[in-house]
Amino acid sequence: MISVSGKKWTERNINKNSVDKIKQDYGFSEILAKLIVSRKFDETEIFNINNDLEITNKFLNNRDYILATNILTSSIKNKEKICILGDYDVDGCSSTSLLVRFFKFIKHPFFYYIPEREKDGYGATKKLFKKLILKQPQLVIMVDCGSTSNDAVSFLNEKNIKSIIIDHHEINRPYPKSDVIINPKKNDGYGEYDYLCATTLTYFLLDIVNKKNNFQYELSNLLIYVLLASICDVMPMRKLNRIIAIDTLKKFNIKKNISFDILFKLNNKKEKLTIDDLGYLIGPIINSSGRLGKSTLSTELLTSDNTELIKKNSRALIELNNKRKDIEKKTLDEIDFKKIEKENQNVIIYINRNIKEGLIGIIAARLKDYFGKPCIVITKSDNIYKASARSTNNYNIGNLIKVLSDKNIIEKGGGHNLAAGFTIKEENISTLDKFIQKDYFNKTSKLISSFNYDAILSSSAVNITFTNEINKMQPFGNSNELPIFLFKKLRVIKSNIINERHITAILKPNTGSSISSICFNSINTEIGNYLLSYKKIINITAQINLNIYNNKKRLQLNIKDVFI
Repeated sequence: MISVSGKKWTERNINKNSVDKIKQDYGFSEILAKLIVSRKFDETEIFNINNDLEITNKFLNNRDYILATNILTSSIKNKEKICILGDYDVDGCSSTSLLVRFFKFIKHPFFYYIPEREKDGYGATKKLFKKLILKQPQLVIMVDCGSTSNDAVSFLNEKNIKSIIIDHHEINRPYPKSDVIINPKKNDGYGEYDYLCATTLTYFLLDIVNKKNNFQYELSNLLIYVLLASICDVMPMRKLNRIIAIDTLKKFNIKKNISFDILFKLNNKKEKLTIDDLGYLIGPIINSSGRLGKSTLSTELLTSDNTELIKKNSRALIELNNKRKDIEKKTLDEIDFKKIEKENQNVIIYINRNIKEGLIGIIAARLKDYFGKPCIVITKSDNIYKASARSTNNYNIGNLIKVLSDKNIIEKGGGHNLAAGFTIKEENISTLDKFIQKDYFNKTSKLISSFNYDAILSSSAVNITFTNEINKMQPFGNSNELPIFLFKKLRVIKSNIINERHITAILKPNTGSSISSICFNSINTEIGNYLLSYKKIINITAQINLNIYNNKKRLQLNIKDVFI
């Protein structure tokens, strides 16, 4: 089934015997059993649907964690000044915030630094450490960065400064000669836990240090930062991440977290915190500081208990995020989506020398979501070409960066399965394009041309009872996506443009009640054209969302594609 946008859609091929067994063993409905089978939930995950599971530390016997615990414990006992270096995104700010709050509690000397994207560049560099060592740290902890910072770590070694790296990005041999590197990508004693972000890894280290030294810090109060980072770094919402999400959302009291409470109030939110709040409200606000050159604002917000400072920083960050939205809209409006569709690239490579460096990641994410393909966005910054990449589950962009680096096509870079960044010389961009499109892609992936929906659904099934049933799979996220359904024989009886980017539509089946819908970022696309002007019967693929506006709740369809 080919859509108006040229995408091929098929129903997920699910083993019926497996579905029947799940129904029989657990008493689940047909649709819930289908979703469990299609997402390949294991027995623990299935049990977690109806039962609470305890968050347990999986790294108590891990060699890296034992070594890091000993180093950190020794530094604490000896009152050694610690420098924390974090990345400027949500994961970096959150993992930094965990360390800051912990060291504040135990009254240990420390300072932290969040690089400014355009001034300092990404991560740990020799140039940056030359500045930071003036404050005479005896231990440097790098969080959400450092895995490819061989020269920077060697510089610290020359100065007899110890270092700990806590990271989840791809790592190349030879590893940086840090005292210890906690990174599941090493595949050394981490088992299956290569899907954890830096904040999660930091949390479990502090858990061990806290208990070993009997500090009695209520570390569980910071699990909200772990969940925030996991969501915003698009970590798989499965297994341990899912356990953390369920437990944290159930126990989190927003009134006891000044930062989140104030952000909610400033955004006129009164509802209990949800995954969507973290991913679409708080996350973008926290990220805006790194994107637009005010990198310390977010970490100050997450680590302060001063109400006035939090209010000040919250307002500043909201203003930055609104500025980011305006720039993003302008940039997306300038993109020729039809031209990109016609080119039918395996990997979307979009070059715009005028995009602000801090926004190329979010533009890449928008293009990836629309086309369903990996996307690389390249801009020019200070005579250097910088790129940000976002990918789909079947194309490891982090591995690609490793290959590009080994072949000297790019200058430097790093990332993980779904996101990466790099710098490149202008003369190598055409080589990059050719290599990715023809050589690397064809050797590692099949053409990404097929999209899946979970089941065919009648519009009459869009009700609270059905929604509550599929919501048993929550929290949704990477590797546990919100289900997509095929709805047939609908007519658009009314459509409107909102915010100059999105289209809302009232859809009417042959029988039954009409239902509201929205299609995001659909202006000047084939999907949008049909929703605005087509008067005949259409079919759609869509997700079912609970829309909350002015604190009023209603179900609506989030349209993914249109068929005629």
